[in-house]
Amino acid sequence: MFESPSSARFPTTCWSRVARAGNPSDPQAGAALEGLCRDYWYPLYAFVRRRGFDADLARDLVQGFLADLLERRDLAGVDRDRGRFRSFLRSACAHFLAHHREHDRALKRGGGHRVISIDLPEAEGRYGREPARDLTAERLFERRWTLDLLGHVLARMEGEAAQAGKGELFAHLRPILEGDDRSLSYREIGTALGLSVGAIKVAAHRLRARYREVLREEVGRTVADLGEVDAELRDLIASLSG
Repeated sequence: MFESPSSARFPTTCWSRVARAGNPSDPQAGAALEGLCRDYWYPLYAFVRRRGFDADLARDLVQGFLADLLERRDLAGVDRDRGRFRSFLRSACAHFLAHHREHDRALKRGGGHRVISIDLPEAEGRYGREPARDLTAERLFERRWTLDLLGHVLARMEGEAAQAGKGELFAHLRPILEGDDRSLSYREIGTALGLSVGAIKVAAHRLRARYREVLREEVGRTVADLGEVDAELRDLIASLSG
């Protein structure tokens, strides 16, 4: 069944990746920045769109913001004691938007480059499925950050299950983790997989335990002090309410 890897530990934190991305002498700086951008561009895009910018300008602003972080070496000077990477990134983006015309001129003069390429139809498709516009830009950022983080958790678990040869079992149990009311019963899953109800219950119990473990690990990547994990979890859960 689903066993927690004995070597499990908190993976490389966002702050570690920030330090590497901002170090011009680090040969892995580019890859570190690319990873950060890939993980967090969409919450930023949703934030910018909800601030009232149109799709084309929002794409350019997010690309400009991420490029600006690298060009001005802001990442190298970031103090991880600021705490939560989520809060840092949102505040930095808000500051960038407040001065976006100045930044736009600077990037054009310097021949700024795109750190990532944003697929606008994909971005707008996702944005079109976001909640009603009475949700502020800040609350939408928090909500999307949380949902994307939960997506990372499930992707990690899916990979672990596939590696263990239990991909089909995970696929059947995943809706239970997602709180899908349409998920199959343990009996139905057991029948589909040729396993007893008891075996499915044990697998589901282990899967929930692993989910909590991986969730804490993923949240731990985004805070400077692991003692902040519980508080961050409470804030993330709150972002999904209402």
